[in-house]
Amino acid sequence: MNNSEIHKLVTKFLNQEADHSELEQLDIWLKDTKNVAVFNQFVRTEYLTALCMGEYNLNKAKELINDTIKKSERKRKVIIFKKIAIAASVLLIAGLSVFQLTDKKNVIVVENNSVIEIGSNKAILTLENGNQVALGKGENYQAVNASSNGEELVYASQSKNDRSEEEVLFNYLTIPKGGQFFVQLADGTKVWLNSDSKLKYPTKFIEGETRSVELVYGEAYLEVSPSTLHKGAIFNILTKTQEVNVLGTEFNIKAYNDDDEISTTLVEGKILVQNGDAKKMLIPNQQSIVSEDSNLIAVNEIDAASEISWVKGMFAFNEESLGEMMKVLSRWYNVEVIFESAERKDFIFTGVLERTKSFVDILELIEATSDEEVKFEIKGNTIIIK
Repeated sequence: MNNSEIHKLVTKFLNQEADHSELEQLDIWLKDTKNVAVFNQFVRTEYLTALCMGEYNLNKAKELINDTIKKSERKRKVIIFKKIAIAASVLLIAGLSVFQLTDKKNVIVVENNSVIEIGSNKAILTLENGNQVALGKGENYQAVNASSNGEELVYASQSKNDRSEEEVLFNYLTIPKGGQFFVQLADGTKVWLNSDSKLKYPTKFIEGETRSVELVYGEAYLEVSPSTLHKGAIFNILTKTQEVNVLGTEFNIKAYNDDDEISTTLVEGKILVQNGDAKKMLIPNQQSIVSEDSNLIAVNEIDAASEISWVKGMFAFNEESLGEMMKVLSRWYNVEVIFESAERKDFIFTGVLERTKSFVDILELIEATSDEEVKFEIKGNTIIIK
């Protein structure tokens, strides 16, 4: 097919206008790895941008498809998943999952009727006196300074007359594996916490003084209340080896205990990352990397929309190894993963997954991208990859 024919075919597919014959042509075209990479790169980039900005311009997409086809040459194994919601409509991305999924059978063995639950909103709130409160679906919580409807925890806006001599009390919000939760702090800062995370924060902030919180471990996305609303007070977030100073912005921090690096990704505004004596100022779409065994700060250009896709209910993997993917998925589905073959960890994947899918569905879609058969065995909450 020439460029004009490809342009029409891909556009019709994205617009759900392709008939059976045209889908067969697309199937043949996608068997060329280079074509697959082109197709996936366009859909992934456009979707994640829309996800971040909250809108999708299909006409613009149609104009850009041909340019993207010409420019993208990277070779990789890919899969594009269906039922991706964009704006008020649903764009069905069938991609390779439709064309290849039926080619392989019996690659997932489930023993003893194992049922793996999809992650949900749940957390443990530890109060200043040590008492713990379970937060989650159907669990309402009401206190003098905070309330929860089971999906979020909101602290009351603090008084402008709070004085520095008043005692500052701290709460902890712990998110287990298989959970996520949202908390709005007393200064109006919004925090989304991912699975297996823990945040320490004051129940109120002293007006005009630095607002400090600590991500004990895990991953958090923050929309910080501007310093202009707090007498110029900056916002400061600590992790085990770094410190981030903020005036008012949106960013993501990933600092899991089983990772040897801390990554900080800026979405909007400006932040200063400090690691010992090293300091780096980030601008949007930059990510800093701090290693446990180094005082240096590396800064990379990154697609911030992809990095924060978990906040929007998606997993976005860009040339990620199966080993790293399973680490992410194990936190959300609260499973243990065992690789019988170390080689399987190196399988490279690029694609977008919905966090609302069942774990078996996720495994089937991952399997569909492998050139060689990958066998998954589920025993209770343990996943064995052969």
